[in-house]
Amino acid sequence: MTATIQTLETPDGAFTVLVDERQRVLASGWTADPAAILARLRTPPTEVREGETAAAAAAVVAYYEGDLAAIDDVEVLQSGTALQRAGWDALRRIAPGRPLTYAEFATALGSPSAVRAAASICARNAPALFVPCHRVLRTGGALGGFAWGLPVKQALLEREAARAR
Repeated sequence: MTATIQTLETPDGAFTVLVDERQRVLASGWTADPAAILARLRTPPTEVREGETAAAAAAVVAYYEGDLAAIDDVEVLQSGTALQRAGWDALRRIAPGRPLTYAEFATALGSPSAVRAAASICARNAPALFVPCHRVLRTGGALGGFAWGLPVKQALLEREAARAR
């Protein structure tokens, strides 16, 4: 598979998007390092070229301009177990400004006792922002982990909370 990679600047720093030939986001995150993006994939593409990732890049720009729903319709492609895929779909349904705890997320997946599995689903999410794993917090509201750093997670949550009001 051939993929296209593009880095753009955001208020939270460099953001890189990797898409396949059909413009589905394979991986993304707050870095300018292509290797960091490729490392998020189980199976990397055979070829990566630099270029524009039109739909995904436009959605990132729109998101940062205040259209929090702009990321919702961007197609993503992730491979994983049935539970992981269900979890990634569920993450896309968490409303901006209304984060869940890992326990609430596990409950939403139909497995209230599977808090560690819920956290693992978030940790293995490759197309960050488009699959908004940043919207899941520890019990009590602590940020928990985030592959792209807690300052980015905090900024995203604050931005979404302000817009959701």
